[in-house]
Amino acid sequence: MTAVIHLEDIHKKYYLGKNELPVLMGINLDIRKNEFVALMGPSGSGKSTLMNILGCLDSPTSGRYILSGHDVSKMEDGDLARVRNKEIGFVFQQFNLMPRLNALENVGIPLIYGGVSRKLRVERAMAMLEKVGLGDRYTHKPNELSGGQCQRVAIARALVNDPSLILADEPTGNLDSKTSVEIMEIFGQIHRSGNTVVLVTHEEDIARFAHRVVRLRDGSIENDSLNQAITHTHAQV
Repeated sequence: MTAVIHLEDIHKKYYLGKNELPVLMGINLDIRKNEFVALMGPSGSGKSTLMNILGCLDSPTSGRYILSGHDVSKMEDGDLARVRNKEIGFVFQQFNLMPRLNALENVGIPLIYGGVSRKLRVERAMAMLEKVGLGDRYTHKPNELSGGQCQRVAIARALVNDPSLILADEPTGNLDSKTSVEIMEIFGQIHRSGNTVVLVTHEEDIARFAHRVVRLRDGSIENDSLNQAITHTHAQV
């Protein structure tokens, strides 16, 4: 099956004055269509930097990044922004919703950048809110919603452009354990409906929802394995 993500010898260095700070040291990684992958690692392991590169929010110092057949590692900012809007749906720990917009308007934001008509924006945004169980909350603003509901709105926004890749950065970090499980079950549904999902987390119980776990340490991949709990469960079915 074709790789949605192909990383080839990805290095990333930052420069502080004359000092060179290497963060990623030769990452090689393939993530195929409809995989559900968790990226894990201690603070300073490079997982946030890797997530930023995967999301086209940052570029590697060297190496190749092929996203859905596009070599994005050498793209200019304008081209990167277009690829990002079309191919990637983001879900963040802080939700990143616009406080003055209601749920429907927040979900429709990526479609504005895509030049979609207002009528179609409303239809698609409403369909995504229904998909995450918030069809009856479309007029509510973020301050009228719980943390879990805000994250559902953020997930609906990530899905509205029908991206090839969903990137979730610590999506349950601000939620209690019961709500975290509910949110992870939604990611499971998204994955089962055909989306590729890559999740950054430091929590083992959240990583258990993924089918594959990639562990980073000191800028390198330390371990890349199928989730045994999931594999065992599937074997029993």
